[in-house]
Amino acid sequence: MKSLFSKKAKTTIGLDIGTKYVKAVSLDLTDTHTAVTGFACEPIIGTAFAERDLKDFDAVSKALKKVKLALKSNNKACALAVSGSSVISKLVYMEPDQSDFELEGQIELEADSLIPYPLSEVYLDFQELRVSESHAGKVEVLLSAAHRDLVDSRITVVREAPFDPVIIDIESNALGDAFLNYRPKDASPHDILCCVNVGASLLQLSVTQGNEVIYAKEHAFGLNKLIQDLSLIYGIDVPEVEAQIANNLAPKEWFVESVASFYASLQQHIQRSLQMYAATTHKPMPSTIYIAGGLARLPNICLELEKELSIDVKLFNPFKGIEIENDLNEEQLASMGPQLAIAFGLATRTLETWQK
Repeated sequence: MKSLFSKKAKTTIGLDIGTKYVKAVSLDLTDTHTAVTGFACEPIIGTAFAERDLKDFDAVSKALKKVKLALKSNNKACALAVSGSSVISKLVYMEPDQSDFELEGQIELEADSLIPYPLSEVYLDFQELRVSESHAGKVEVLLSAAHRDLVDSRITVVREAPFDPVIIDIESNALGDAFLNYRPKDASPHDILCCVNVGASLLQLSVTQGNEVIYAKEHAFGLNKLIQDLSLIYGIDVPEVEAQIANNLAPKEWFVESVASFYASLQQHIQRSLQMYAATTHKPMPSTIYIAGGLARLPNICLELEKELSIDVKLFNPFKGIEIENDLNEEQLASMGPQLAIAFGLATRTLETWQK
């Protein structure tokens, strides 16, 4: 079985390839020290993806090469992440005290019933997490699977930059890693906190309690609908709309009617996601929601969501409290922080002892 997660690999560059942007974070990591040594965010020109499938290698390759130059690092080792309908991440319950070989056999049987592809077409990985609270006498095992085409296409284009992909993760896992590293120091082990990452086409939700991610889910909803509506209403090309929002240059009138309907739809999706979380885990609602992704660029996003959700909403800046090298623009990094959440989570992979 080929591992989707390379537990012995070490990397200090997190590389998040979205459908609209390539984002990267470079960290200097030791057992007692974490410092940001570089970051980058470059647009992908044109329509390079159909859903999450990579179609235009040249467009992504150009963005990756710009990212490589912006990082100003000779280090090529990086961690990537995949997401979408051809990616599965699921908790399964197994007998305890099995060897890796025995567990692998059970995982393959479990995966065969869950995955809508032949096992020969997917990469599989698993990680035993903890003793189950809900299933007596069982242990919780995280089963992860991704279609080979999805993984291989990203590996191919990244190597051209050139980077050396040593870890392939799942975006929801990377978001959870970033959020756990950020968790407020004064938070109680019982506090339930939630991070909602919204990009161009996906809404990803990660709920944590203590030092664990207790629920993660993604839904097909993103900023593309808003961008397309603004493009049609004002007769402006989609790339120009995206650029003006990304650079905080969008006229105020854009956010009067179009954004109101988008916010209403966004609130419904978040509420539905939280209802699914509650029904699945039987735990209380989160006390605070943190917003990440391109969504954080929209004006008054936290206030707008608080109106309907009746939950405190804050922006997620994963770099809060972390040392930043002197030659980096701290103000720009703070502004881009929510968009770099997944890249940051990927770059922190070596902070976990089981990954060393």
